[in-house]
Amino acid sequence: MTDLKQTPLHALHLSLGAKMVPFAGYEMPVQYPLGVMKEHQHTRTYAGLFDVSHMGQVVVRGPGYADIAAGLETLIPVDILSLGQNRQRYGFLTNAAGGIEDDLMLANRGDHVFLGVNAACKHTDIAKLKAALEPGLTVAEVTDRALLALQGPAAEEALATLNPDVARMSFMDVATVDLNGAEAWISRSGYTGEDGYEISVPSEVAEDLARALLALPQVEAIGLGARDSLRLEAGLCLYGHDIDAGTSPTEAALSWAIQKVRRTGGARAGGFPGAATILEELDSGAARKRVGLLPQGRAPMREGVVLFADETASEPIGAITSGGFGPTVGGPVAMGYVETRYATPDTVVFGELRGKRQPLTVAKTPFTPANFKR
Repeated sequence: MTDLKQTPLHALHLSLGAKMVPFAGYEMPVQYPLGVMKEHQHTRTYAGLFDVSHMGQVVVRGPGYADIAAGLETLIPVDILSLGQNRQRYGFLTNAAGGIEDDLMLANRGDHVFLGVNAACKHTDIAKLKAALEPGLTVAEVTDRALLALQGPAAEEALATLNPDVARMSFMDVATVDLNGAEAWISRSGYTGEDGYEISVPSEVAEDLARALLALPQVEAIGLGARDSLRLEAGLCLYGHDIDAGTSPTEAALSWAIQKVRRTGGARAGGFPGAATILEELDSGAARKRVGLLPQGRAPMREGVVLFADETASEPIGAITSGGFGPTVGGPVAMGYVETRYATPDTVVFGELRGKRQPLTVAKTPFTPANFKR
């Protein structure tokens, strides 16, 4: 793993006995001695601390917020202009065919927009942003800060021991606060379906902050294994698996992220890459759709399992893009794409597993209720 990058918390992971694996060009912890199942359950019950420093942190600046928003709206099909100061929104970069180049979080910080992008896409994203927006705007990667996620129903209680102000934040609020003596940029968000925070701090103090949080009885270190099962139960997409450059927002069941003002008839309709395709699909529907899937047996069905309408059909109707065991659900869960006519909840489809067709039921997501603080 010598050619892999390391996050500022690498030494901490080793000291905690983490099993390290390659992920998006980094050496990352997949699990700790507690084990994936217990890490998952601890996060759902108390609070889990995740190292997400591999993700990209990007700052876009310009003459004023309206100028920054106008620039970003030429690349991202969401309403950025009316996003309130110190509020965050989910969005995605699209391509000319209407596909999702990356999904991201964007925050209005008044004099700049802060973007959080996926690790595997960050260099491509930054190059795309620079090519489209500079020199009128400036795009800079933040390379001297770590990123942690504290997730779970006890996250507020835990983080408030370091600064009680965080308890006043609501879901998708962002703020700059002092944590453990350091300037932290935090958002009340995350990718587990639980309440929690994402916390950007200077790299040199990241381990001290992580240790301060891990010293609290509510908090355990959580690896990529449980992060994946948590986000799958929450019905959240993993870029490169459930969504990619060949998947449109409508196909991905992410239409909710595109506000009316950017749609047909809206004041700022279109104007982003792939607008013709995306607006047409928003108006008329897409040929396929991402759905939740519940295998009827006990065996998990994982990414790549081909889906059929019945036990004898020769032509597939889709495929699974994420799947595994859902510890909170107590059984296997999956997500995938099916032809839209098979996307109605309670429809039974069949996955081919080791040469045999096994039934799955189309289900609404999330598989476990979201627990955000509204």
